Amino acid sequence: MMANLFSIFDPSTNFFNLSLNWLSTFLGLMFIPYSFWLIPNRYYYLWNFISNKLHNEFKTLLGNKFKGSTLIFTSLFFFILFNNFLGLFPYIFTSTSHLNMTLSISLTFWLSFMIYGWLNNTKHMFIHMIPQGTPSILMPFMVLIETISNIIRPGTLAVRLTANMIAGHLLITLLSNMGNNISSYFILLLIMAQILLLTLESAVAIIQSYVITILSTLYSSEVN
Repeated sequence: MMANLFSIFDPSTNFFNLSLNWLSTFLGLMFIPYSFWLIPNRYYYLWNFISNKLHNEFKTLLGNKFKGSTLIFTSLFFFILFNNFLGLFPYIFTSTSHLNMTLSISLTFWLSFMIYGWLNNTKHMFIHMIPQGTPSILMPFMVLIETISNIIRPGTLAVRLTANMIAGHLLITLLSNMGNNISSYFILLLIMAQILLLTLESAVAIIQSYVITILSTLYSSEVN
């Protein structure tokens, strides 16, 4: 039972024994409006509206000095959002439910922030480890605590996204497996519960994309 339940997260396929399910990660490119050969429509304007909102918010967090880097975080938001949403469709592999995908993203961003901060703002990075007004006797402990909290950041980002994706998919799968074991009178209730859960998972897909991107932006603003 448990093996069948977690088989939906198995990235392997039977085609030449290759993990081709990871190709679903690039399906999100199909939803990008290409203004060069498509006439602008409502979807195109919605895309621009969301992009501009994210750009203004990220620019506020990063400051005008690094406002050009908002494109990276906007792209990260849409990349995670598309992968989260595509995983809600049947027979489409959810890449963001695997730690090797989420940890690769968070660890890459975190290493970039750390390398940039320690090479260009070394003094600021040291100052950031000790909050203002900390007693001298507590400074070594504060440095240790801040160092540990900084090191575990990529892990917390990756686990947060992975856990939320796995939890929702498991609930949907468990409810789906109950259809053969209940009477026809409860089928309607089961369908309504799955619709509500799918709506909740759609909201979680958006919220988690936003949370991961905002946290990455905040971590980036700390090294500037």
